[in-house]
Amino acid sequence: MKFNLPAPNRNFGVVDTLGLVGLVGLLIARYIPVARLIPFWGCMLRQTTGWPCLGCGLTRVADRVAHFNIPGALQANPLGTVAALLFALAALAMVLHLAFAMPIPQVELTEREWSRVRIALSVLVAVNYAFVVVQTRFPHLLM
Repeated sequence: MKFNLPAPNRNFGVVDTLGLVGLVGLLIARYIPVARLIPFWGCMLRQTTGWPCLGCGLTRVADRVAHFNIPGALQANPLGTVAALLFALAALAMVLHLAFAMPIPQVELTEREWSRVRIALSVLVAVNYAFVVVQTRFPHLLM
């Protein structure tokens, strides 16, 4: 793993893009009740089968994180909560980078490290989905 700290700059990069997406998404979640305004909003798989999809709870996560209800967001979808908080962190980094020319560290991973990251993410997604299924279908097991 290699870390590189570039010279102070205001070049728009990947972290800035993720920060902008996160900022817009969290502002929408904070001020616009999307799930109430769009009549067909919701998980079609869960509505038809009763089983949640991989993304079930992400609207609630965005709403709860935007309203600073982190425990409620973790209950809806733990991995989605981590992603929403990382988007918020990227938004903060974007503001600091573009306003004050704060350099954003660049990380370079080897192919072996990328392989480990992919495996870890696969395991995290599987465990998160298992939690969402248990919470949706078998909530008595979590008490």
